[in-house]
Amino acid sequence: MEELDLTTREGRFKHFGSVDPVKGTKPTDKAEMADLQNSKKDFLFSVESVGINNLSYPVVIGDYQSVGNFELATSLRRDEKGVNMSRLLEALETENNNGVTLDFETLEQVLLVLRNRMRQDDAEVTADGKWYFSKPSPGTNLHGIAHADVKYSLALNESGLTRKQFGMTAMVTTLCPCSKEISEYGAHNQRGYVKIMIDVEPEAELPENHKEIIYELLEINASSQLYPILKRTDEKMVTERAYENPRFVEDLIRLIAYDIADLDWVRGFELECRNEESIHQHDAFSRMTYNK
Repeated sequence: MEELDLTTREGRFKHFGSVDPVKGTKPTDKAEMADLQNSKKDFLFSVESVGINNLSYPVVIGDYQSVGNFELATSLRRDEKGVNMSRLLEALETENNNGVTLDFETLEQVLLVLRNRMRQDDAEVTADGKWYFSKPSPGTNLHGIAHADVKYSLALNESGLTRKQFGMTAMVTTLCPCSKEISEYGAHNQRGYVKIMIDVEPEAELPENHKEIIYELLEINASSQLYPILKRTDEKMVTERAYENPRFVEDLIRLIAYDIADLDWVRGFELECRNEESIHQHDAFSRMTYNK
């Protein structure tokens, strides 16, 4: 048995089972390697969407860098075995400037590069991340960093955009109308979550402050807003506003829907309101779909 020098890393590696590499017979030059993805024959079906997801990647949303989660994909023709996955990331890298700016214009450029490099008919991207922004308290005007989750989803083919969606999930306060009606002393309230996915008119000019517009409409219809910093005078304002504006999830979803439907760049939407009930072990929710 070979005597190993355990004072060297190579010796220690071999002591724990590592072996020398074998002399291979397959090519090491890329030009000589088999390209299975580009092999051509009848593979029975075309594929609508193939790519990568759960990709963590730096993004810029508004004034702050954040972390995005991406899904990138293209179609695949029947006579092609597969797609070159590395080109998906290469397309995203073309828009990386200390993070990818998360907006429709940037993501559309990624898709154009992707469809061209992959030589496919269709390409799609969905990306979400946490949007951070400064929000003042209602009375003392003390600023703190608030956040909401945003999502962008685009798909295109040789004719242009086939999907253009913007989504947001925001947290609000809801106060129970029934509890307020029957209780001698007050009413139960809780944190609520409002989630919307909007189908944007492809040809419409989206306002630059579309995030702020949607966030305000999700919040203003709730019993009250949430704030990063509250002093006692602010807390009094917030809790009293909630008491003055009781909302069931059914109320909240209808009020939000009315305001969102009135925006001329909105084609339709999916909307859900969910309360983490403070006097139950379950949540309460309301959900609707609307198309103009």
